[in-house]
Amino acid sequence: MSQKIKMTQRDSQIRKKDFKEVNIGYSKTEMLLEAKRCLQCKVPMCIKGCPVEIYIPGFIECLLEDKPKDALKILNQKTSLPAVCGRVCPQENQCEKNCILGMKGECVSIGNLERYAADATANSEDENIYVEKNGIKIAIIGSGPAGLTCGGDLLKQGYNVTVFESLHDTGGVLRYGIPEFRLPKKVLDVEINKLKKLGMKLVLNTLIGRTKTIQDLFDEGFKAVFVAVGAGLPTFPNIPGENLNNIYCSNEFLVRVNLMRSYDFPNYDTPVYRGNNVVIVGGGNTAMDSARTALRLGAESVKLVYRRSENEMPARLEERIHAKEEGIEFATLTNPVKFIGDKNGFVKAVECVKMELGDPDESGRRIPKIVENSNYIIETDMVILALGLNPNPILPSLTDNLEVDSKGHILVDKNYMTSVPGVFAGGDIVVGDTVISAMGMGKQAAKSIMRYLTNN
Repeated sequence: MSQKIKMTQRDSQIRKKDFKEVNIGYSKTEMLLEAKRCLQCKVPMCIKGCPVEIYIPGFIECLLEDKPKDALKILNQKTSLPAVCGRVCPQENQCEKNCILGMKGECVSIGNLERYAADATANSEDENIYVEKNGIKIAIIGSGPAGLTCGGDLLKQGYNVTVFESLHDTGGVLRYGIPEFRLPKKVLDVEINKLKKLGMKLVLNTLIGRTKTIQDLFDEGFKAVFVAVGAGLPTFPNIPGENLNNIYCSNEFLVRVNLMRSYDFPNYDTPVYRGNNVVIVGGGNTAMDSARTALRLGAESVKLVYRRSENEMPARLEERIHAKEEGIEFATLTNPVKFIGDKNGFVKAVECVKMELGDPDESGRRIPKIVENSNYIIETDMVILALGLNPNPILPSLTDNLEVDSKGHILVDKNYMTSVPGVFAGGDIVVGDTVISAMGMGKQAAKSIMRYLTNN
């Protein structure tokens, strides 16, 4: 059985000093060798693992015939962001997990092939795409993966789509939450520009709820609204000292680096502290992103503290491997209990305890328990908390009759309709998960919006 063609990566000792992309991408020869491994199953289980149901054998067959434009056409039938998905989606837990080859060997590198198809056509001339407009206006609130996907699908069906974004640039978590070395901004810009050419109107620096309300949108003639504002409210551990200076939440840290271009120093001198001995608290992809970013900003040492073992980490295996290669130290089965400051109010140490794993919880992961009398000190001058994000309450609190759960997630029915008629929601504001799952919700919401408008 043939082995998977590994994607070439930049040397870890070189890449950890800059923000250039880590994975180089397939060459044409490597792409053809990997595409040839696909069995072209009559019942392709890989499609069932894809939240947006891409016709995977079809686009791979086009690549095997060296027709990347045709491959991209197949991808675009289901996704508006193939270059993004090929880079950041956890294919190993979705489409690739269902690949028949993976049962006895290595699965097909579906994500790497998707990336190749998108990158190979990024600089080609766009075909003239004309969709007759039906004159019906739809408002999308938030330009992240859910919003862009929902808007893209509606555009292709002739609707007039306007996307309202509170920040000064588009992309949501794709731009401000994922570092340049994993998802270059120019790659994201190519994808968004394609949507603009389809007719997507983007309105920046507009915070729906404050700048204007959802009712204002209806008054302006929008017939339906899709809320995809993500989740940007940080989670704190509620332990002593968490308000000390130089303790950041991951969201603030990554926004400063991404949107304010700390990665492009000295061309951009962003006001973000650059620690020498940095401690990251958490074990997800955001924790890995924060750790590897701190390293690239000049940290001498970066230690990642996580209360479970590495096997329980939600971060992708590839990201964990990359972090270790670059010198990130993993302090697993460890949890902070106190942040210690100096006389000027700046963090200087973290008091931690050792943990052990007990019985599984509802999710199946074993519950971490404190090992008594195991306290010890880690010296640090910067801490980044990557403990997850909750929905920002601004829009729900300022929208009459919009129901939310106890954590602030907007409640929706099976059609992604909220408690307000004509208002739909998806992405992290409904339930936090991955980029591709947010896209899946955006796609399903687009279908529901069209059904709603047809019946009204």
